[in-house]
Amino acid sequence: MSAEVIGLSILFLGVALIAGKVVRVYVPVFSKYFLPSSIIGGLLVLLIGPEVLGALSGYFPDGYQMEYGLLNENMLSVFSSLPILLINLIFAALFLGKKIPDVKKIWSIAGPQVSFGQTVAWGQYVLGLLLAILVLAPFFNANPMVGALIEIAFEGGHGTSAGLADTFSELGFEEGVDLALGLATVGVVSGVIFGVALINWAVRKNKTNYLKSPEEFDENQLRGIIEVEDREESGWLTTSPQSIEPLAFHLSVVGLAILFGWGMLELLIYIESISWGAGDGFKIFAYLPLFPLAMVGGIIIQLFLDRFDNYKIIDRNTINRIQGLALDFLIVSAIGSLSLQVIGTHIEVFVLLAMVGICWNIFAFLVIAPRMIPENWVERGIGDFGQSMGMTAAGLMLIRIVDTEGDAKAMEAFGYKQLLFEPFVGGGLMTAASVPLIYQFGAVPVLIFSAVVMVGWSLVGFFHFGRKKEP
Repeated sequence: MSAEVIGLSILFLGVALIAGKVVRVYVPVFSKYFLPSSIIGGLLVLLIGPEVLGALSGYFPDGYQMEYGLLNENMLSVFSSLPILLINLIFAALFLGKKIPDVKKIWSIAGPQVSFGQTVAWGQYVLGLLLAILVLAPFFNANPMVGALIEIAFEGGHGTSAGLADTFSELGFEEGVDLALGLATVGVVSGVIFGVALINWAVRKNKTNYLKSPEEFDENQLRGIIEVEDREESGWLTTSPQSIEPLAFHLSVVGLAILFGWGMLELLIYIESISWGAGDGFKIFAYLPLFPLAMVGGIIIQLFLDRFDNYKIIDRNTINRIQGLALDFLIVSAIGSLSLQVIGTHIEVFVLLAMVGICWNIFAFLVIAPRMIPENWVERGIGDFGQSMGMTAAGLMLIRIVDTEGDAKAMEAFGYKQLLFEPFVGGGLMTAASVPLIYQFGAVPVLIFSAVVMVGWSLVGFFHFGRKKEP
C-alpha cells in the first residue's frame, strides 16, 4: 500500500473528527451527554462505509451499488490497522512526565480506590466467565474467550479492544475484536448517561459533599468549547525549537519507550520458546500484544528521568496532547472499521455481555463504593465508575462535575490509583494476557484465579479501608 493512500486515509479520519465536533456542537443531545467527538466521528465513518451505506446500496438501482460505501478497500485496511499501532503510543506515554511516588504514598492516598477499582475489574472477569461457561458457550455455541470481553471492552475501552485484534486473530477468535469494540462503544455511551444520572441521584439523596450540577454548565461547556479567558497552556517548551522541536522530542521519547517494550517482549518470547513453550508447550508471551510492555518501557524511562533529569525536560501536558491525539484517531478509526455483521451474527452474546457489564458496574458504584471508600465516596467512586464503563476520560469528566474545585481530592486520588491499577488491569498485563490464558488453560482455571483475586481485593477494601469510614 502506498504512502499516499495511508496519508489520505489519515486525512479522512481528521475530517471525520471535525465533522464529529460539529455534530457535538450543534446537536444538543450529544452535548448534553458529553459524547466525545471521536465516537461521533467514528459512527459517521461507519454510516458511510460498507457496513451501512454499502449494505443499503444493494437495494439501489443497477449501477449505483457501492460495496464499500463512500470509502474503498485500501482506506478500510488503513483504518483497521491504525488502532494496533496507536495503542502502543498511548500506553507508552501513560506515566511519562509524572513523578512516580513511592508505593506507600500512593497507598495512603488512593488505597480505597485501588481496592474498589481492582474489585470491579476482577468482578468483570468473574461475571463474564460465569456467563460464558453457564450460558453463552452451552446455549449459543460461543467461544469461551468471550468471558474476558467485559473487562477488555469496559475497563480497557476502545484502545485496548482494538489493540488486541492480532491476539484475537492468532487464537482463532476473529469475532472478538468487533464484539469488544461494540461493547466498548456501548460502555462509553451508557457510562456517560448513567454517570450523569447517578450524579443527579446522589444530589437528590444528599450524598454529595461538593458539586457542580450538570444543569449548571453553560452552553459552551456542554459543547466542549473553552471560553477565551479560561484557556490554559497546552504544553511548555522544554527544548529550544532551533535545537529540536519540543513536540518532536516528546514524540521521540514515547517512541523510545515503545522500543524498550518491544525489546522486552521479544526477550520474553525467546525465553518462552526455549523453556516452557518449547515444542508443544503452552505459550502466553507469544500471544501478548506490545502495548502493556510499552507501558513498562515508559515507566522505566520515567524512573530514570526522576533520578537523573535535573532539567525536567519532559512536559506532562505535551505528553497528554500526544496521548489525546492518538486516542482520538484510534477511536474514530476503530469504530469506523467496526463489523456490524459480526455483532449481528452474535447479537445474543453481545446483548448479554453488555447487560451484565452495565449492571455490575452500577451495582458496584451504589453498593460496594460506599462500603470501601471512607470519605467522599461519590466524588471518588464516580471516576472509577466512568473508567470501568470504558473510558478514563469519562471518569475524569464525571469527577470534574462532582468535585469541580478539587476539595474532595478525587482527581489526585484517581491519578495515583492508576499507578497501581493500569499496569495490571484496565489495559494492563492481565487484560492483555486474559484471552491467551483462557486459550491455554481454559475458562474455569481463569475464573477461579479471578475470583480469588477479586475476593482478596474485596476483603482489603471492606475490612481495611471500609472500617475507617466515619459513623
